[in-house]
Amino acid sequence: MGILHSMRTWLLSSLLVASTGVIYGVMFFPQAPMYIGAIFALFCGMPLLAFERRMILPRLNVWVHRLPTPAFILSSLIVDFLLMSVGYAMAGSLLKLLGLVDGSWEDLTLLKFDVYLYAVLVTAVIIFVGRVRELLGRDVFLSLLTGRYRNPTQEERVFLFIDLVGSTAFAEEHGDLKTQAFLGAVFAAMAEPVRRHKGAIDDYIGDAALITWPLRRGLKNANCVRCVFNILNDIEANSETWLKSYGRVPRLRAALHGGSIVTAEIGVDHHKIAYFGDTVNTAARLETLCKTLERQVLISSDLAARLDLPEAIIKEELGEHAVRGRDQHLGVIALHTQDRQALKAANGRS
Repeated sequence: MGILHSMRTWLLSSLLVASTGVIYGVMFFPQAPMYIGAIFALFCGMPLLAFERRMILPRLNVWVHRLPTPAFILSSLIVDFLLMSVGYAMAGSLLKLLGLVDGSWEDLTLLKFDVYLYAVLVTAVIIFVGRVRELLGRDVFLSLLTGRYRNPTQEERVFLFIDLVGSTAFAEEHGDLKTQAFLGAVFAAMAEPVRRHKGAIDDYIGDAALITWPLRRGLKNANCVRCVFNILNDIEANSETWLKSYGRVPRLRAALHGGSIVTAEIGVDHHKIAYFGDTVNTAARLETLCKTLERQVLISSDLAARLDLPEAIIKEELGEHAVRGRDQHLGVIALHTQDRQALKAANGRS
């Protein structure tokens, strides 16, 4: 799923970059075939996007981003020029060797200033839009762009609260800076499983993350449940790396609940998509029960009844419990995988 998403993203990016080359060709070389502008744009623009994504020259990218702002801007322009110069020369050489264009080698392989300026502006816009999309999240970005929640809307959603255990003790031992780096790494580890299962990280609240799905998308293939255990499994699979970098493997607690909420765009200078209603509060309260009931993953009985759990997931009925701020008791179920259930049993015997 993650590979498919990445391929789709790069395909769309390639089409967008190619279209900017077509536009440039139509504006300044209307007699030339449109594919020529598209080829030059792809060879010039895609390396810049790959560099921005740290798919090429990752160490140089990290070094550039650590520079003070004036040096960062200057260095970025230099790197962009070099990458585009190489791409432009490759595109021109390819077209020349294939006999698709006329002109001297010099004209076809040396990057012109106007082409460079146009490519930098176009790439900057694409990168900026991509950064804003990443900052806000895909669903929030599209919702703000279309004004979907300009007026409050009632809908059904699934919410996942996932919390890092022991962050306070970690901060006391290692300090705030190290703790922030640890939290950042934990949240980063959640990103790909959330993307893979078509969710959206809506907010970070201290050492917890709020992840959400439209109800139908969260229930389909039990995406919301699979997401939780993918996060836990990915962290466990990289335990040696966590130990080497931070001296411990993150321990998480997670709670899932879903139902009707009101979604609205709020704010004046700073706009945000916010969720209102008992469903959000209940999901947050359910996460606090993880500690009380000594379970890692909890799901409300209401939500569990609406989805088909994967075969590898074991349900443990925990009965009904009082939840602060809610008049009615909430049916609670703990979720385990077979491996984790066996490990828990072994620890209990020891």
